[in-house]
Amino acid sequence: MSTAKKRIPKFKDEKEEQLFWAKADSTDYIDWSQAKPVKLPNLKPTLKTISLRLPAVVIEDLKILANRQDVPYQSLLKLYLTERIAQERTPLKTKSGR
Repeated sequence: MSTAKKRIPKFKDEKEEQLFWAKADSTDYIDWSQAKPVKLPNLKPTLKTISLRLPAVVIEDLKILANRQDVPYQSLLKLYLTERIAQERTPLKTKSGR
């Protein structure tokens, strides 16, 4: 049973659209039962620059490890952080083997 949906307004910019969707109920505008999954292979993740203070010895060790793998040390650090975060997000019962 489908009911008529409201028209999505035209937005002057992304900020205006964000404010609209923060308050609007999308089910008034979109029939989600008709939604299909999509893949966006060229979508780039949003990057944010941070300042991180590390002991010099940690940075030097990271550079040595990165050099062995022929990758920039900052890329290796991102990989290590990503892997550890994924590990920490794993449910405890999976970690303990139960």
